[in-house]
Amino acid sequence: MLTLLGGGLLFCPAAAAQSREELQTLQLFYKDKDLVVSATRNPKPISQVAENITVVTAREIEAMNAHSVAEVLNRVPGLFVDFTQEFGAASQLGIQGSASRHVLVLVDGMPWNLLSEGGAETRSIPVGIIERIEIIKGPASSAWGSSLGGVVNILTKEAGATSRPAGSVKVSYGERDTQDYSGQVAGGTGQVGYYLFAGRQDSDGLRYDRRFDATSLFSKFRLTFAPDVEMGLSMGFSKPRGQLGSFPELNLSPAADDRVYFLNATLAAALTPELDFNLSLYTVEQKVSINTGAIAPPEPFLENIFDEGTRGAAGRLAWSRGRHTAVLGVDLSRGTLDQTINSGSLLQSFGAPAVTAARPDINKWALYANDTIILGEWTLTPGLRYDYNDIIGSFVSPSLGVTRRLGEATVARASLARGFTVPPLSWASAGGLFLPPNPSLKPESIWSYQAGLETTLSSYLWIKGTIFYHDLEDALMRPPVFNASFINQGAVRRRGLELEGETSPFYNVSLLAGLAYVHIYSSEADSSRDIYTGNVGLKYDDRRVWQARLFGHYVWWDFAAAQQADYGDWLWDLNLARKVYGVGERSAKLFLAAHNIFNGSQYTLGLGENKNPERWLEAGIEITF
Repeated sequence: MLTLLGGGLLFCPAAAAQSREELQTLQLFYKDKDLVVSATRNPKPISQVAENITVVTAREIEAMNAHSVAEVLNRVPGLFVDFTQEFGAASQLGIQGSASRHVLVLVDGMPWNLLSEGGAETRSIPVGIIERIEIIKGPASSAWGSSLGGVVNILTKEAGATSRPAGSVKVSYGERDTQDYSGQVAGGTGQVGYYLFAGRQDSDGLRYDRRFDATSLFSKFRLTFAPDVEMGLSMGFSKPRGQLGSFPELNLSPAADDRVYFLNATLAAALTPELDFNLSLYTVEQKVSINTGAIAPPEPFLENIFDEGTRGAAGRLAWSRGRHTAVLGVDLSRGTLDQTINSGSLLQSFGAPAVTAARPDINKWALYANDTIILGEWTLTPGLRYDYNDIIGSFVSPSLGVTRRLGEATVARASLARGFTVPPLSWASAGGLFLPPNPSLKPESIWSYQAGLETTLSSYLWIKGTIFYHDLEDALMRPPVFNASFINQGAVRRRGLELEGETSPFYNVSLLAGLAYVHIYSSEADSSRDIYTGNVGLKYDDRRVWQARLFGHYVWWDFAAAQQADYGDWLWDLNLARKVYGVGERSAKLFLAAHNIFNGSQYTLGLGENKNPERWLEAGIEITF
């Protein structure tokens, strides 16, 4: 069977051979979420996935009326998203207490993380192009390499297959001149397909004049040469820019101006009924310019410019026969960073040079292999990957996952994995302002243990629970002295649990809830902290006219008082939608959203004007054809 997943074309005869019972289990737990690709980089049923994985679909994103990837991920148990809730806000993403540099973000399998700082900025990814998001919580290095915290794989919508174009136009307008416009269309013939997207966001800033605007373009094409050979091509451009908060007492208003361009070409071929081949060639170019503003205009206080690019190739063979689905793959990439730091006269008086420039690069290659072995009610997934790059040398990442079907409605999971994260280039090679580089940095490494249970206790209630323990060594830390470099020192232990559940609709109403708790201990500081999040939701959907979503999110960060953070409130959002027209494939829907209904506080930095927005409203219309 031919499918398109992860930006590449995948042939999966094993999927076609699933039993009726297996498909029923899939539908029981995940309904329309179908197969997942991120765990082994080859499609497999969710009931055979040993990793702690969550899938968010386009339908769920649309129901949220989300404007950014950060908003979507903030609702997933186990994910800790540090952002101001501002329209178009920059964000930092952690999984089960990890740092943002530990989380690998992918778009159709292309790495999105910045080489300079290690983390990924997701506001450059328009939510309108997303088909689904697959999230692996915990190290996924045996499949993906540098990812000791986890993986967020964003899969974009596919090219169409019908001669009559299908698509939608969506417009929303809210307070402080907050606007979001997008349009998309897909179509094609039997051999050629296309998908096109254009979007624009704009806002005067919901609080303290935090302006934001972004323009996004995306396209994807499919060309079928023969029944068993297909090519794909996708490309996109995004240019978000906006303020990052403000410090009026210092006359500083940091702003970021980003630019992203990417191109991905894929080839898929079924070499035999049992053997498939996939190849992807990609380039991702990102430029980030961060200007802190001016203490004495017009001279800037500090400006950081990171102009970086990654070019890579990924090849994969998948063999399916009997009880086995084995995958053998190779990854190659070259990353380049052009880093420039411009310092104002005040910083120069403290010894900073007027201009600091560095141009490091990193070359990587890796081999990986895994096998999904079905033994009755058991599924075993051993995996192994060898990574080499010219910053840290080599690293070996083994993993072993086990699932056990306990009846028709319950799956038990357990996994053991070793993972790592490559030090950011600015810390290892380029340096920064009063930050000498340390070329002796080693990768941070981790051993991870997870176990969980997913069950439908009755036809009305679905529950999933997971416990985890992560043992991180060679943690990167910066000594609290002037002009210090980052060093590998100490260990970090993270342990905790996740619980989530959802009811089946009763008179079109369903409930959902989620909890994530993490205890973090640092041996270097001999200190610990407890962080946790809570989610509660109420959904109404009559599948004809009305949709309603009431969602509450709680977070406890456990920061020191000096940070002047404020949290511990529930933030409540309400989304209402009503279909006002519908004939065949054509429809029109009006929607209204109220954000932070009760003016709750949830921010991690109280210095300056960096608080989250209070209650704000928006309304809009979506036309589908």
